Amino acid sequence: MAGDEGAIALSKQDLREVTAFAVACAEVVLEVFEADQPEDSRPRDAVGAAWEFARGGERGKSLRDTAWAALKAAKNADTEAGREAARAAMSAAGAAYLHPLAKATQVKHILGAGAHAARAAELVSGHDPGVGARYVERAVRRATPVVVQVLKRFPAAPAGGGRVGELMRMLDTGLRSPTLPE
Repeated sequence: MAGDEGAIALSKQDLREVTAFAVACAEVVLEVFEADQPEDSRPRDAVGAAWEFARGGERGKSLRDTAWAALKAAKNADTEAGREAARAAMSAAGAAYLHPLAKATQVKHILGAGAHAARAAELVSGHDPGVGARYVERAVRRATPVVVQVLKRFPAAPAGGGRVGELMRMLDTGLRSPTLPE
């Protein structure tokens, strides 16, 4: 797509705000993973590392390593809800690595944690899409004006991705809504 590859201005504070939003979305479903795998702290470690960055820490190897570890934890979960909760934690730690490229795929760094967490909540509820929609609504209210401003610098969330992709696009639409206060 023409113009899809331009550079986007992102400050370290922008990255911290996006990460804080992502980790706030993810941490509410940590217990879903922990009920599935009580001895595995990798998703919680990823959330902790993401909070550390969001609160002023450095974006380094340990943050990236915790994100990869949470992804590996997702593969070990016994339930789909547990896998989605771990993916939410991985996405929260990965939010710090949002790239300043005008690509729709970068939106996953901003909204992935919220979408995976909403899916985990849906699965726990017995696949109730209303639960996911309510989670998305709460995530929209949780976003700061800086998160909304950063999101609006990027193209809309990409197509595909199954139900998680649908939830991500719902979150994207909600955050880009002209009625949302900036």
